[in-house]
Amino acid sequence: MKQKSIAVVGAAETTKMGKIPDVSVIGLHADAALNALKDAGLKPTDIDGVACAGLSPVELAHYLGITPTYADGTAVGGCSFMLHLRHAAAAINEGLCKTVLITHGESGRSRVGAGGFGRASSSLMGQFEMPFGPAGPPTMFTIPVLRYLKTYNLTVEDLAWVSVIQREWAAKNPRASFKDPITVDDVLNSPMIAWPFRMLMCCLVTDGGGALILTSADRAKDFPQKPVYVLGTGESVETPMVSQMEDFTSSKAFRVSGKKAFGEAGITHGDVDHLMIYDAFAHLPLYGLEDLGFCKPGEAAAFIRERNTAIGGKLPLNTNGGGLSYMHSGMYGMYALQESVRQMRGIAPAQVPGAKISVCHGVGGMFAASGTIIFSNEAP
Repeated sequence: MKQKSIAVVGAAETTKMGKIPDVSVIGLHADAALNALKDAGLKPTDIDGVACAGLSPVELAHYLGITPTYADGTAVGGCSFMLHLRHAAAAINEGLCKTVLITHGESGRSRVGAGGFGRASSSLMGQFEMPFGPAGPPTMFTIPVLRYLKTYNLTVEDLAWVSVIQREWAAKNPRASFKDPITVDDVLNSPMIAWPFRMLMCCLVTDGGGALILTSADRAKDFPQKPVYVLGTGESVETPMVSQMEDFTSSKAFRVSGKKAFGEAGITHGDVDHLMIYDAFAHLPLYGLEDLGFCKPGEAAAFIRERNTAIGGKLPLNTNGGGLSYMHSGMYGMYALQESVRQMRGIAPAQVPGAKISVCHGVGGMFAASGTIIFSNEAP
């Protein structure tokens, strides 16, 4: 993708966040879409491309009265929206459409109009993992994290620091679900979920959503908001079964996706002012920092503990509070993208002074998939 040929010109989350018992999944998609359209000064009829996960793009387009020339229903878990953005950029550059709406909406807490979490018995997971009794992500992500801690001689306390520092960021965000300070002891004394995960190391369960609008950079100056340019993108997948990862201490999909995005962007790690790493559980920022190349293998825990990612640190990370303290309705990637856009617009609650480049990195499933988007607020 050509650098800065695509810009985000609309971005918004749902009107309410956290507990929304009176809005269905499709209603959350629509609410986020209408908010993003208002942000961009557009009407539904101005949109000719749609993308979403957790809902068919056919349903979305019909519900909003859009007749698109481009539709993307890629669904690879929480990083689906990073892939949607990447695909939309390619579609716009190819002339398949001009203005793409990407939506997200989940009733993760209230379960209004939400689907189930079952795995077909004929699927790979159904045949080779489910018979051994995993009970959702908290029990499945334990496989790689236990190997990671043993390999690098780390402790559960190292995971706790991730939760503590992200809560500090959340305290600066009025929309965060949890803002009260927590200590390492608080994390380690919270209820056990599945070893080594304590409750405060696990993501929230919320309702909410968000939407983005993309168009070509040469049109971006015609919109009311400050454009945020796409500098580089990457994506990859590894395996639907966490038990079959090539290396439990590193995500192949992370490495491939990140390398591709940095290569497209033509930047070094020292150029990055702001970083978002999907944090459904406390170990994910450790993997992200290492697999993206910000830290050497096994060194991310010390990097976080030394407050490099905290307020005032040299690499501000998950500045909205993350999936651990801000929002996590099931697929967190949209919330990470929204925070990167806010930082590049200069309007984030915990704004990083002078930030010009933001890296937003997502995961889907149990290290099954990954998407990486690099943004810039400097015009081409």
